[in-house]
Amino acid sequence: MSRSIKEEMKKGGKWVQKAFGKHPGELHRELGVPEGKKIPAAKLKKATHSEDPGIRKRATLAQTARHFKHK
Repeated sequence: MSRSIKEEMKKGGKWVQKAFGKHPGELHRELGVPEGKKIPAAKLKKATHSEDPGIRKRATLAQTARHFKHK
């Protein structure tokens, strides 16, 4: 994590909202999964090794989000 994100987390910042709010649904479109459906773990893992750095970052963030506690 970059230093600014760590600092924001300590202050109780909303780094998650900023990270997910930039391009809603873009990873779904890039992977060919309809929005509203869950991206399969195998497809997500394959996307983390993509040559495109944008897809790689979004896939890594999506994998991280799977570990969040959802209500």
